[in-house]
Amino acid sequence: MQVHPYLTFNGDCEQAFNFYAEVLGGQINAMMPHEGTPMAEHVPASWRQKILHAQMQIGDSVLMGSDAPPDHYTTPQGFSVSLMLTDDAQAEHVFATLAQGGQIQLPLQPTFWASRFGMTVDRFGTPWMINCGDGA
Repeated sequence: MQVHPYLTFNGDCEQAFNFYAEVLGGQINAMMPHEGTPMAEHVPASWRQKILHAQMQIGDSVLMGSDAPPDHYTTPQGFSVSLMLTDDAQAEHVFATLAQGGQIQLPLQPTFWASRFGMTVDRFGTPWMINCGDGA
């Protein structure tokens, strides 16, 4: 069994996935807009270029997402996407970049279980936890 996070966005899925690919070194394997699919007729014309499904490979993991249809988006809550890193400098860079334009919930810092741990919500509304170290 595998678990793959599926994120929903308020019309900015494509921008978010391009940002995540750059920050996390991911490879976008799918970026499918509503237009050209049977779902196009179920969304307003202004929404047809929004993303119906996106998929990105990040190492051995997969991150998926889409733009929630108008009036169906809710702010993410009750979860975080957790990144496990082994290099402190990389953890600091990833955390700082994800935090830009977002909100830091817990600054990246040493803890009793990790050389670095921090929590942030990025500018797209996605909550992240960054863990770094052997015990992460």
